[in-house]
Amino acid sequence: MPVESVPNAKTQVSSEYSRRIDRVIDYLRENLHRPVKLGELAHVACFSEFHFHRIFGAVSGETLNNFTNRLRLEKAARLLRYSEQSLTDIALDCGFSSAGYDTSPSQFRKSGEIKKSKICKELFPEEEYGLPMSAEEKRAAFPVRLIDIPERQVAYIRVTNAFELDRVLAALKTVIEWAKSQDIFSQGILFGMTVDDPHVTPKHLYRYEVCLASSLPFECMEGMSKLKIPAMRYAVIKVSGDIHKVATAWDYLYRDWLINSVHEPEHAPALEIFLDKENATDWSHFELELCLPVRKPAEIRSLNSGSRKSGMIEINDNKRATA
Repeated sequence: MPVESVPNAKTQVSSEYSRRIDRVIDYLRENLHRPVKLGELAHVACFSEFHFHRIFGAVSGETLNNFTNRLRLEKAARLLRYSEQSLTDIALDCGFSSAGYDTSPSQFRKSGEIKKSKICKELFPEEEYGLPMSAEEKRAAFPVRLIDIPERQVAYIRVTNAFELDRVLAALKTVIEWAKSQDIFSQGILFGMTVDDPHVTPKHLYRYEVCLASSLPFECMEGMSKLKIPAMRYAVIKVSGDIHKVATAWDYLYRDWLINSVHEPEHAPALEIFLDKENATDWSHFELELCLPVRKPAEIRSLNSGSRKSGMIEINDNKRATA
C-alpha cells in the first residue's frame, strides 16, 4: 500500500529537519578551527549517526565533507585577503592540517584566486552512482511502503575493509552455505547492513555485516556471531537493477521521501534484503528491498530517555504485513 500523504504533518516535519540541519551548520561555522566528529554533529542535530550524513546531504544539497571544506576554504580566502596572518596560521585556523596553497597572500589579493590548492581538491564532488532521473520519475519507479518487522534472531559475519568486494562476497557465500547446512536458508531472510557511513568512514575501517534472520533455531559456526533484532517499522523500496539503480533508490528514500514524510529515522541500521537469495553473490544485477527504519516524531519524544538498538525485517508467518 502506498504511503498516504499528510500535508500538514509533512510540512511540519520538513521544517523540523531544516531547523536541525541549521543547528549543525551554525555549529560547524563556530568550530571550523578543529576536527568535528560525525557523532558530535549527529548529537547537535538529534539524529542517529546511522543516518545523519544522508539526511544532511538531503537537506543541504551537498555532502557534509564538501560543505565543511567549502566553509573552511571561504574562511581561508577571507583571511588571506583581509589579514596579515601567515599561510600556516590561516590553514590551522580553518581546520586544515597544513597550508596546502601554492598562492601567496599578495598573489591572492591581486587575483582573488587560489591556484593549485590541495584544499581546493577536497571540494571536488564525490563520484556519483545515481541515474539522471527527475523527481517524478523516481517517485513512479520507487514507491515506498511501510512494513512492521517482528523480533528476529540473526546470525551475521562482520566484514571489515568492506570496500574490497571479494571480502563481502566471500562472507555472503559462507552465510548461504551455512544456512543451507542448518536447513534454515529457504525460510530465512538474507540481508546486509552497515553500522558505518561509507561516505565518511575510511575504507580500511568500513564494516558491512552479512546477515541471515531466522524464526527457526540455529547454531552459529566459528567466525559468526548472533544478535537479536527487535521489532521495528521500516520504509521499504523494492529495487531490480544494477548498482546505479540501487544508489538512486537509496538517494530517493532519504532525499525525497524521508524528509518530506511524517517519519524520522530510527536509531538502527538500514538494511538491504536479498530477494533472490540463490543469486545474492551476483552483483551485476540486484533484486533487493531497501529498508530504512523509521518512527513517528511523537515516538521519538516519548522515547527520549532511552534508545532502541539495531532493527530488522517484517515477517508474520513468512508474509510481510503492509501498514
